[in-house]
Amino acid sequence: MPVPATIDHRARSYSLAHAYWLARASDLSYKDEATIEGLARQWGFDQVRHHKTRFTPPFPLEDTQAFTMASDQMIITAFRGTEPAQIRDWLSDAGTPPWPGPAKTGYVHYGFAQALDSVFPSVKKTLEELRSNGQTLWFTGHSLGGALAMLAGARLYLEDPRLLADGVVTFGQPRTCDRLLAAACNKGFKQRLYRFVNNNDIVPQLPPEPAFTHVDTLRYIDSGGKIHESMSLLGGLTDRAKGLTADAFAPASDGIRDHLMRNYLAALEKNLS
Repeated sequence: MPVPATIDHRARSYSLAHAYWLARASDLSYKDEATIEGLARQWGFDQVRHHKTRFTPPFPLEDTQAFTMASDQMIITAFRGTEPAQIRDWLSDAGTPPWPGPAKTGYVHYGFAQALDSVFPSVKKTLEELRSNGQTLWFTGHSLGGALAMLAGARLYLEDPRLLADGVVTFGQPRTCDRLLAAACNKGFKQRLYRFVNNNDIVPQLPPEPAFTHVDTLRYIDSGGKIHESMSLLGGLTDRAKGLTADAFAPASDGIRDHLMRNYLAALEKNLS
């Protein structure tokens, strides 16, 4: 399957080709508004809305940013991530209290909940305005953006099951919630929720278990760049060790390097070509 030249606006379910375009959208979320609008229109989305809020400590990020782009067949909301070193610092802080999950289902990391709360009303209002033609709905994001994409999809669905998204696809997403909310997502989003993890990416290993956990559906990118639909515990450990030794001069940097969005895109392109 070649790398698709354009996004298929008729896609109604997960595919590797569609995941590639959602990765492109996740990458686009890091750009300025003019670049986002220009590329979105090139991709066939004639309406674009930006979501940006600023808030104060204790959450250590200055703002939350996302954008929504819509055509007459498809809507995508992509959440921006943050620097891996920064997200690692505050995800390692075990002192933050949990926050009740969507519709009081389980709990989530305090920082994620606060970040989503700051932008969710704008996202929901935009979706109500733009989803006028029964378009498919997709959430995506990288790093912190992946956590927010998952939580936005979960919140819409758990608060109103009629608003179930057609897909949530994330890249380098941290552990976001407890087992109760993860189970609700696994049940409600069967064959709709996918998270990509690139080899030794440090961010999906945080915050620590058992307080926080991941949803089930993993797409694991091995040290050679191949995507696997499943990976045994032993196989994963062996492959992660292989990734660490690939750079003999800076093995400790592997967890940061593997988190970079450009490396997720490169792996998707490699598997499609």
